[in-house]
Amino acid sequence: MGTSRTGTAGAASRISVSRTGKAAPATRTGRKAPLFVSPILPLDEILVGDCIAALEKLPPESVDVVFADPPYNLQLESALTRPDHSLVDAVDDDWDKFASFADYDAFTRAWLLAVRRVMKKNATLWVIGSYHNIFRVGATLQDLDFWILNDIVWRKANPMPNFRGRRFTNAHETMIWASKGADAKSYTFHYEALKAGNEDLQMRSDWFIPLCTGEERLKGEDGKKVHPTQKPESLLARILLSSSNPGDVVLDPFFGTGTTGAVAKRLGRHFIGLERDPTYAAAARRRIDSVEPLSDLSVAAPPEKRAEIRVPFLSLIEGGYVKPGETLVDERRRHRATVRADGTLALPGNIVGSIHKVGALVQGLPACNGWTFWHVERGKALTCIDTFRAKVRETMAG
Repeated sequence: MGTSRTGTAGAASRISVSRTGKAAPATRTGRKAPLFVSPILPLDEILVGDCIAALEKLPPESVDVVFADPPYNLQLESALTRPDHSLVDAVDDDWDKFASFADYDAFTRAWLLAVRRVMKKNATLWVIGSYHNIFRVGATLQDLDFWILNDIVWRKANPMPNFRGRRFTNAHETMIWASKGADAKSYTFHYEALKAGNEDLQMRSDWFIPLCTGEERLKGEDGKKVHPTQKPESLLARILLSSSNPGDVVLDPFFGTGTTGAVAKRLGRHFIGLERDPTYAAAARRRIDSVEPLSDLSVAAPPEKRAEIRVPFLSLIEGGYVKPGETLVDERRRHRATVRADGTLALPGNIVGSIHKVGALVQGLPACNGWTFWHVERGKALTCIDTFRAKVRETMAG
């Protein structure tokens, strides 16, 4: 969570943080000045100043994904202490304080409208928050015609305990993932890659990820945290791997100490960071400059199965990979079916069907992926017929 909040003294000034980490002030502009939209995106840069003023200068429909970690509006009335009376390092900075819920709602509406303008038609937005603010943000999202795709629960592996013992331990935060509207159908979502990395199970909407601790947590010379709500890089990595591609532009309007930028650089994405506090921005710049990008092979977007060339089972017969009359078996040799010349399989009793239908039938299941279920004998080993499908795809692509 950054501090690019509007309405504060001097917030409209815009400062670009160079790669050396030094803030170079630009000409101060008032909010009533004529709007100047830059035709050039400030890729991989941090703009210091009011986030809304900076957003107004970006080209319309220019970013692919947005991650926003806005102020929580915690409404802390007094300092928090532990049972031993020691002080809890809570979020009590001025940037998290609003005069009323109405003020917070107005702020939320303003930055969401500004973000919406710079999102491409098929871009998506991630917003994270606690119970203090996420429901208000969600309502405003819907009022502005954003379309909520999912809400994700980030379960913290090591949450701060509830010291007063008057409530449940607050062990999670909520993320809303949304598109610009219900008609945005072609947004990026790497379903197959997430599933493959999750033991071939669909990725769920509850993510168990530790808080940012250890060497990843940025600390000043006094040993204290540079930022009170620095997010873990693993959280941002999952977000960007699921909803963006290498080369995409990732916008973070509340940049803080640059977790989004660091992860984007490592994964081969571009970033644009907006941050009001020059100290946070300088720390973010130093952090990002030390990041080494991964190789292209490590971050390349996997091919979507829906985009792969369709191969009928008959093509395997026509290509000579499987022969009519040959027997297919499952991996444990419990079930058998005979290959027919027309690309179907046969079971005793004159039962005929596709590789999928017959595979489901012999198992007593409603559905089956015949490509991964059926195998053929090749010597003393079994070969999955999906191996032959891949070879046919290579030939067709060539």
